[in-house]
Amino acid sequence: MLYKRKQLETLTKRIGEKRKFLQVVSGPRQVGKSTMVRQLVTGLTIPYHFVSTEESGSFDAIWITQQWETARILLRRSAADELLLILDEIQKIKNWSEMVKSQWDRDTREGTAIKVILLGSSRLLLQEGLTESLAGRFEMIFMDHWSYPEMRDAFGFSLDEYIWFGGYPGGASLISDENRWKEYIRYSIIEATISRDILLLTRVDKPVLLRRLFELGCRYSGQILSYNKMLGQITDAGNTTTLSHYLELLNTGGMLVGLEKYFGSIIRQKSSSPKFQVLNTGLISAQQGLALSDIREESDFWGRMVESTAGAYITSMTRSVGSGLYYWREGNSEVDFIVEYRNKLLAIEVKSIKSNKIIGLKEFSSRYNPDKVLLVGPSGLPIEEFLSIQLCDLF
Repeated sequence: MLYKRKQLETLTKRIGEKRKFLQVVSGPRQVGKSTMVRQLVTGLTIPYHFVSTEESGSFDAIWITQQWETARILLRRSAADELLLILDEIQKIKNWSEMVKSQWDRDTREGTAIKVILLGSSRLLLQEGLTESLAGRFEMIFMDHWSYPEMRDAFGFSLDEYIWFGGYPGGASLISDENRWKEYIRYSIIEATISRDILLLTRVDKPVLLRRLFELGCRYSGQILSYNKMLGQITDAGNTTTLSHYLELLNTGGMLVGLEKYFGSIIRQKSSSPKFQVLNTGLISAQQGLALSDIREESDFWGRMVESTAGAYITSMTRSVGSGLYYWREGNSEVDFIVEYRNKLLAIEVKSIKSNKIIGLKEFSSRYNPDKVLLVGPSGLPIEEFLSIQLCDLF
């Protein structure tokens, strides 16, 4: 089974280096973080200690000290010069970063060669702890949702299956029974992410509003919706600032992002109407009452699924290299995605059917002179080819 080969190779290389390291692996739920590390330890030549807060049920910072002391004892009792300590779902422990810093610095002072991997599914909480307490001590690996080539090679997914079921490896074996697959996505991913990674670990004054915002974002993925229009479709009272904050929480949970409008050299307006973009199309499909065979005949809906698939992949690529991703619209002219990468500009339009209507690309090109424009779909680069290409290869 293939589990994020690039990340696995990176971790293997770093473990082989003759130095201590503090490696943080983060990403959404059910993308194979723990499985990848379990694969990693099967080939280790040094001892290791792998434990998860979910298995222990502990959410006390003293738990970290206990596990670190266990690792020190195992190292002393072994004939090895170093040991690997792996702590899974670390973000569930309050003030985890301060305790990790304390133990790491103690090992540094005493010359104890313990290498550390921290796994976590809440990017927001991990980043807060890393920037506040562990600056200069760690390296980060982000694991995003599985790409089309990964799902195809590991599970034999067709393009249509990937567009509909998305990139969740844990549910791949269930797609022959769509009702069972949908239950898995709803409870193991959607509900677990909202309840255990967002509501339990961050302050959310209006949890019903956050849930309805997620549902609205899935329904309108690929579409631009002003915050005032969102409020008009959500019965729970709120304001635009609250919606913007909740949208960012859903983004850190690997579920939904609101793309900002591209303004060129003008200072970007945070208050611009966001364009909803799900980060995995399985989140849309799991809330539909129809099956893939039914939806495939609905050309309008299927077109939105194709665009959302492309958008999720573009979002993943841009996040992995830290580049900017936006949409653009002026009057009736619109471009689906604008990518800023290494001082270069790329405009991307996605079509699910043959179409030569590229008014938006032409208008954007005349205004901003992008380095490249790209039409994805039957009249341009096939969607299957696009989902297999790397961002750097588009320039």
